[in-house]
Amino acid sequence: MTDIAADGLMPFHAMEILKRAKAMEASGRNVCHLELGEPASPPAPRVLEAVREALPLAQGYTNAKGLDELRAGLVGYYQDQHGVAVDAEAIICTTGSSAGFILAFHTAFRPGARIAITRPGYPAYVNTLLGLGFEIAEIPLSVGNGWRLTGADIAAAHAREPFAGLLFASPANPTGAALDRAGLTDIVATCERLGIVLISDEIYHGLDYRAPSISALELTDNAIIINSFSKYYCMTGWRIGWMVLPAKMLRRAEILQQNLFISAPTLSQIAASVALGERDYAEARKAEYATNRLLLDAGLRELGFDVGAAADGAFYAYVGISRFSNDSMAFCMRMLEQAGVAMTPGIDFDRVDGQGYVRLSYAGKSETVQLALERMGGLLR
Repeated sequence: MTDIAADGLMPFHAMEILKRAKAMEASGRNVCHLELGEPASPPAPRVLEAVREALPLAQGYTNAKGLDELRAGLVGYYQDQHGVAVDAEAIICTTGSSAGFILAFHTAFRPGARIAITRPGYPAYVNTLLGLGFEIAEIPLSVGNGWRLTGADIAAAHAREPFAGLLFASPANPTGAALDRAGLTDIVATCERLGIVLISDEIYHGLDYRAPSISALELTDNAIIINSFSKYYCMTGWRIGWMVLPAKMLRRAEILQQNLFISAPTLSQIAASVALGERDYAEARKAEYATNRLLLDAGLRELGFDVGAAADGAFYAYVGISRFSNDSMAFCMRMLEQAGVAMTPGIDFDRVDGQGYVRLSYAGKSETVQLALERMGGLLR
C-alpha cells in the first residue's frame, strides 16, 4: 500500500484505507470512519428537492464556464462574504476542485515548470503535478509555527530552488492551519515581489473556527482562486467546484475547459446554485464540527497523542504518534484491523516526516468520534 512509481506517483492512502475499511464492513465488521474529509450530512433539503425537480430536463451540457445562475450566485457570494466585486465572466465552474487544479496548472504554466507546495499538504497536489509532467518544490512547515506558511518561508525556498508558482490552502489539509489577513497579505506580497503565480486553494472556506475566512481575492487580482462545494456545503460526491482567474488567463482556461471537461455536471451545477442560499444549513453543520473538534482534541491528548493547538479550520486533527509508533501506515492498519477505527497515515501528506503523524477527520457524527476514541483507548491502553 506504500508503493511508489518511478515518476514519484504514490497511492492516495486515505482511499486505500477506505477500500480496506469497506471490505471489512462487507464482512460484518463495524468501522468508525475518520479517514476521509467527507461530511456525514447530506446537502441541504432544498438542494435535493431542486435536483429532483430538474432531473427530467437537465440532460445536456452547459456553457463551458457554467450556468449563468450559478456564476451569478458566486458573484453574490464574493460580494456578501468577502466584500469583493467579481466579474461573472472570470468564474469557471469545474468538476470539483480537482479539475480546477488541472486547469490552473495548464493555464498558468507550461509542462516542466516547477510549482511550490507546502509539506505537509494535500497529497493530490504532489501526485497531480507529477502526473501532469510538472516539477515540485516543497516548503516544509513546522508545528512550532502552527503549521502556517509565511512569506519568509516562500522567499527562502525560492532562493534555494526557484519556482514559477505556489499552491497553498488556508485553512489547510491536513493541519487545519489558517492565515489571518496579515499572514495572507505577507504571502501575496512575497509572490508578487518574486514573480510567483499564486494559486489559492480555498476549499475549506467557511470552516474557520477563530475568525472569518480571508480570500486572496480581497488582496489581489493576480491570483488563481480554487474552491468547491464539497466541504462547507456537504457535496463531496457531486463533484462541483469553481475557480476565479485573472483576466489574462481566462481565455486559455476556457479553451482547456472546453476540451478537457466540456462543462461541469449539469445537475451538480443546479444543486450548487441552490446550495449557495443554504448557508444556515451549512453553519449548523459547522457547529457540529466545532463540537467534534474539541471532543477529538481532548480525547487524543488524554490517549497520549502529540497534539499541538486545536486546528484553526477545516475538520482535521494532524497529530504525532511518537509514543506508539514510528510507522504511520502500520499504526493506521493496526487501528483499523484491531480497533475498527479508520484514519489516514501521515505519509499521505508528508513523504519525509509523515511517518510520525496521522490525520483524523471529525466531519462525521459526534457519536462516531466518541466511539473511535473509546476503541483506540481500549487498544492503546
